Amino acid sequence: MLPQIVSINISKGGIPKYPMDSVRVTFLGIEDDGHNHAKHYDPIQAICLQDMEQLKELSRHGYSLSPGAAGENLTVSNLNVNSLALGTVLQFFGGVVIEISKVRKPCYVMDAIHPQLKVDAVGRHGMYAKILREGVLRIGETIQVINPFLTNVE
Repeated sequence: MLPQIVSINISKGGIPKYPMDSVRVTFLGIEDDGHNHAKHYDPIQAICLQDMEQLKELSRHGYSLSPGAAGENLTVSNLNVNSLALGTVLQFFGGVVIEISKVRKPCYVMDAIHPQLKVDAVGRHGMYAKILREGVLRIGETIQVINPFLTNVE
């Protein structure tokens, strides 16, 4: 099965983020997606990805985690986000291209779900990416993983 977008999530700031059918992506991130902390307004963290499989696994351990609950913008399937090397390029069927840029570390905001979550989610809390090509993302789009050392995306 090809990796694909399961849910696209935004909010005015903080968690949870709520589902959208489609969103416009710019070099600064997803339009109309807010953040409660200035540190999140960084082009290297323009978008946050999380695996649906990790949300399900953490939910089996007692956490209530649906898409967007932990603040990710894109909930994806069949991608294994945390196994991707920094620099891995992801090209979405609709044309958006992003590059994995930073490991997402759980912080105190997860305490709103459960204080232990920020410990249990280490290494499986998703990744941040910067935008290489702007466009529109839609639920169900497939994702192509491109060699992390590729420097020119056509």
